[in-house]
Amino acid sequence: MSDRERLLAEVRREMPVAIGSYRLPAQGVGLVIIDEVNGFCTPGAGNLAPKAPDDRIQAMVEETDRIARAFLARRWPVFVTLDTHEPDRPEPPYPPHCIRGTGEENLVPKLAWLEGESEATLLRKDCINSFVGAMEPAPVRGAHGTFVNRFVDWATVHGLESVVTVGICTDICVMDFVLTLLSARNHGLVGGLRDVVVYEPACSTYDLPRGVVDQLGLPETAAHPRDLAHHLGLYFMASRGAILADRLEGL
Repeated sequence: MSDRERLLAEVRREMPVAIGSYRLPAQGVGLVIIDEVNGFCTPGAGNLAPKAPDDRIQAMVEETDRIARAFLARRWPVFVTLDTHEPDRPEPPYPPHCIRGTGEENLVPKLAWLEGESEATLLRKDCINSFVGAMEPAPVRGAHGTFVNRFVDWATVHGLESVVTVGICTDICVMDFVLTLLSARNHGLVGGLRDVVVYEPACSTYDLPRGVVDQLGLPETAAHPRDLAHHLGLYFMASRGAILADRLEGL
């Protein structure tokens, strides 16, 4: 067993997570797909894309495609976020990525069909946190404030009691969205939302081991061992109240 494997085993032992089956309700359930765009998933598509075909990311995309088709076949709503930045507004501390007009900001080819689906709502957002990225200036400023939230409106209009979340990266964009959504739910901001589910087989993150970081001459803080980062993302989401699932019953 390598040092990396021993570390992962120790973390899993000391910080365990429970992943099981989740039974989807017959109605009031929606799917959220986080940032499965070329700039994060298509080999060679940009600074933050995999350098070569990545089996874990490909499996995530394939499973996302499967469940998205199943949701829409039942006329259950789907919300899709696409990381999209303007050329003069990058997203520190990361290198330029998913810049509007480069193609990096578009859905991977396997999921591009979602753009033509009436039950799929697409949101281009310019920050890691999709819940914050869904905030937009209100068309009319009133007593409720100066901003509206497109995700909250989507969840409320569809009367959602359950949201299933998938996408990339487990410990970054997915986790930021889920943690914020949980707080918003607890504060009564998202209608009757009850269950926030993270479907693990359709989540992934990138792999940048410490040894590779050293070879590339990057700061040691750039290290990002995939399995450990993925596990920690799941752990922190579950610790805040998310339901972790590896099977979706009723789909």
